[in-house]
Amino acid sequence: MKIVLTGGGTGGHFYPLISVAEEIYEIAEKEKLLEPTIYYIGPDIFDPRALSEQNIIFKKSPAGKVRKYFSIKNFTDYFKTAFGIIKATIQLYFIYPDVVFSKGGYAAFPTTVAARLLRIPLVIHESDALPGKANLIAAKWARAIATAYPTTEKYFKGVDSKKIALVGNPIRKSIAIPVKDGAFEYLKLNREIPTILVLGGSSGSQAINDLILNTLNLLLPKYQIIHQVGKNNLEYIRGISNVILQNSEYKERYKPFSFLNQLAMRMSAGAASIVISRSGSNAITEISAWGLPSIVIPIPKEISHDQTENAFIYARFGAATVLKQKNLTPNILFAEIERIMNDKEMYTSMQNAARKFYRPDAAHKIARLLYKIILEHEE
Repeated sequence: MKIVLTGGGTGGHFYPLISVAEEIYEIAEKEKLLEPTIYYIGPDIFDPRALSEQNIIFKKSPAGKVRKYFSIKNFTDYFKTAFGIIKATIQLYFIYPDVVFSKGGYAAFPTTVAARLLRIPLVIHESDALPGKANLIAAKWARAIATAYPTTEKYFKGVDSKKIALVGNPIRKSIAIPVKDGAFEYLKLNREIPTILVLGGSSGSQAINDLILNTLNLLLPKYQIIHQVGKNNLEYIRGISNVILQNSEYKERYKPFSFLNQLAMRMSAGAASIVISRSGSNAITEISAWGLPSIVIPIPKEISHDQTENAFIYARFGAATVLKQKNLTPNILFAEIERIMNDKEMYTSMQNAARKFYRPDAAHKIARLLYKIILEHEE
């Protein structure tokens, strides 16, 4: 029993694969099934430790990007993708899995084409409201399509609607559960002061980082801040914040982190009163699982249509407010935080809407579907 996972490039594509792998192993253990061998095919590993913890075997295969702006790499990456298809086809031939599960993204494209060439059953999952190109193409030959938003189905034109199912976005179970006990002590925070959790994505967001830095003097007299700034941005952020807050009595209320690991993220969620975040599908799913009100700032539409779609669908659900990055100022951000935090009825309503939006069984449903296809394939 063999399963190949593909996708990646960002945490939003990678970590849902890990959550599905967790469910696959759990089903096998509970129902005393033969434990499957799971492979991950992609150009690189976003989090090597996560693969190792799940005993997932990595097979490197190149993949080229298609950028939305002019770049000579758009030309050279066509050759990289072509080579990736050849290599992924050879890899799949020797593995010959029972099913391939793709999260989409440029990293998945060569493997999904290889699955098509070898007639290996393919299941795809689209976590954004607006599907990416890789999934729109792969949908034409996929055995099944799982989605996270009810509006996504309309974009898969010409695809039998019976193949499409709304399941939600899979996230790791451990991340979905905030840790309150010891969170304030662990993060060196004051329990009596409301906490803002700022998430700019796994690589950080320069626009959000700069906005928060420029808003510190407005926020810190009333709030304390946990700020995930991105793996390569911590020293820069610390340097700027030290200058801004050098004479401030509230300096210790600002807590920048390069990256929040699993435990730190759960404790940050447990301590937080409100979240400021980009609107990637993974971020929205995690915030909804935590039941926290949020302010989402999508990547501008000319760069990423999917984040804007995600943000407004989530906001229409009543769980968040959307602030567009263009013309966003410290005063506007501060006023929006104050509006939510000072209106108890609104705050509670947003909490309830966030919890209602979350679908905790997404990974389980996908794992079940994969097992169903595996059994059909073996027969």
